[in-house]
Amino acid sequence: MPTDTDISDILSRYPAGPGSLLQALRQVQARHHHIPAWAIEQLVNDWGLSHAAVRSVVGFYHFLSLEPRGRYTLYLSDSVTDRMLGSEAIMQRLSARLGVMPDGATRADGLVSLHRTSCTGLCDQGPAGLLNDRPLTRLTPQRADEVADLILSQTPLDSWPAEFFAVDNPVWRRELTLKHPIAPGQAIARLLAQGPDAMIDALRASGLRGRGGAGFATWQKWQACRMAPGPRAITCNADEGEPGTFKDRLLLMQWADEVIEGMTLAALTVDASQGLLYLRGEYAFIEPHLNAVLQARRDQGLLGPSIMGSPHAFDISLHLGAGAYVCGEETALIESAEGKRGIPRTRPPFPVDRGYLNQPTVNNNVETFVQVAQIAVHGGDWFAAHGTAASKGTRLLSIAGDVTRPGLYEIPWGLRVAEILQDCGASDVQAVLVGGPSGKLIDTSQLQRQLSFEDLPTGGAFTVFNRSRDMVEVARQYTRFFAHESCGFCTPCRVGCGQLVDTAERLVKGQASERDIIRLKDMAELMRHWSHCGLGQTAANPLMDVIQHFPDQVTRRLTDNAHAVDLDAIA
Repeated sequence: MPTDTDISDILSRYPAGPGSLLQALRQVQARHHHIPAWAIEQLVNDWGLSHAAVRSVVGFYHFLSLEPRGRYTLYLSDSVTDRMLGSEAIMQRLSARLGVMPDGATRADGLVSLHRTSCTGLCDQGPAGLLNDRPLTRLTPQRADEVADLILSQTPLDSWPAEFFAVDNPVWRRELTLKHPIAPGQAIARLLAQGPDAMIDALRASGLRGRGGAGFATWQKWQACRMAPGPRAITCNADEGEPGTFKDRLLLMQWADEVIEGMTLAALTVDASQGLLYLRGEYAFIEPHLNAVLQARRDQGLLGPSIMGSPHAFDISLHLGAGAYVCGEETALIESAEGKRGIPRTRPPFPVDRGYLNQPTVNNNVETFVQVAQIAVHGGDWFAAHGTAASKGTRLLSIAGDVTRPGLYEIPWGLRVAEILQDCGASDVQAVLVGGPSGKLIDTSQLQRQLSFEDLPTGGAFTVFNRSRDMVEVARQYTRFFAHESCGFCTPCRVGCGQLVDTAERLVKGQASERDIIRLKDMAELMRHWSHCGLGQTAANPLMDVIQHFPDQVTRRLTDNAHAVDLDAIA
């Protein structure tokens, strides 16, 4: 039996080694509410790891801590959409009721700690939070008081009302992928009958491009991995941390079979036997469902040593993150899955040549794998009949913000922004953020633009702001998000994000000048060209887009606004 200073039972659940480190640390954190020094010592002794390796991982991920956190660890989402719905007032109310500061401090008796976190992937039902990995949605002042009462009475979470942890999955529009469900094994049977070459041909005909944001042709990625010397691996990127994005949450909760079917198709096509689904730490509440689906598919012969009676072996393991936005970058995800800090790798080599455990690896987004499964059943031409010349098929959108119907929408590529706004019940629109803060902010003069790779590409987020919103304040919040999530690896991002936040703070307070805006532009260019990964390359986008599209909101705050600053010339 384990004791209060023994984690042998946790370590016995995993293969000893760095690849299991993050998973074991998550379990230790859940049990002891921090990572004690003696637990690190045991990991070092039992698994042969170094102290530096263990401590560096603990220090990297937001959900791990060397200092004790509360027995009730409460995170409130501090995303822009949650703030629009009143999350800050909820935070202050909980702070007062629970007697703990909202800065990650733990109450003296160890009962509770209260934290802000960047985004929980529940933007369609905020204000939202997480309590010991369980989701809290649609928090109101009354619900906040009820949460505080249950914590103060030390009521076990299993005895709380179930509706406190209920997550809705509203789907408002189904066009193609979500309209034609496929039975488990249907796509696999088709591939086994036709062969991997036919799968590559179908993907080529479909024009499917990766739905994670980069938009690389799926067939080319799979073919490149297939041609690389084996063994090979498949990874699924379910680390959707972009504020405003939650489509993968719905797919994992309602279409998990199709996600896993798509991963299995990739394995059969490139001849991989090992698969890994990387689930963001904020989605830990989905883990039991995914494990149940995986086991059911093993029982049905759809995973395991012989896929549907064929000689092909393939299985999938779940790997949970621990709160790090940068792990959504595919090489950072692979580093994290190998039990390291999630710092993006230098490329080349690309994952298709040397990815997970140095194996050639196909890494695709959740939505991509679902659409692969659909293409395997219905054909590439069926998929390509929708969309535009360079953007085939449909796109899933996470729509949130100032709309009457937040949730999931499946639209054909090429749909105009104005049509989407009408669909989701938006009115008095001031701005739309397409693709999250790393994407593109547009104003009402651009509502006839199309969502497509040719015009407005998107990773799946679509956030609406009405005319009551202060866009400079919105830009400040997104800039703070990037600074908080920077891994600190490269100087342009580490230093640049700090300077962006400083400029944004002074701008909001009316303490910035024209010279600050000029320096901001120079810093944005430097970060765009020299940052190690996409986080630093896009961190200045929110501020620069607001300067471009809403110059009046910027100019009136400048200390030298009487000089009629020409922001168009600056931007």
